[in-house]
Amino acid sequence: VQLQACGGGLVQAGGSLRLSCAASGRTFSSYAMGWFRQAPGKEREFVAAVSWGGGITYYTDSVKGRFTISRDNAKNTVYLQMNSLKPEDTAVYYCAARNPRSDYGRVASYIYWGQGTLVTVSS
Repeated sequence: VQLQACGGGLVQAGGSLRLSCAASGRTFSSYAMGWFRQAPGKEREFVAAVSWGGGITYYTDSVKGRFTISRDNAKNTVYLQMNSLKPEDTAVYYCAARNPRSDYGRVASYIYWGQGTLVTVSS
């Protein structure tokens, strides 16, 4: 599976962005998907995850109520809708795919990674 993330950019605090991650290959629907982010000088951290069918989602506490992860298996795409953005959300955002049985919150659980898209939130 090859993943291509896009949708990042510069936005003011309180604004919104929607990230997209398009996957190649016929097996997209068999993978659970996640979004991670990495700020300068920090480790990559879990943001959100969605089950292979889209019915189960997980979020890190700092984005609950502001971010929404979703997927469209017919389009081989996973999304991250980000609302009420804060300067601390500034990071490179990565989409990734994992075996559905693995731990959704661990970087090591994810097999395939996109190239990352930069989100910058100004105060």
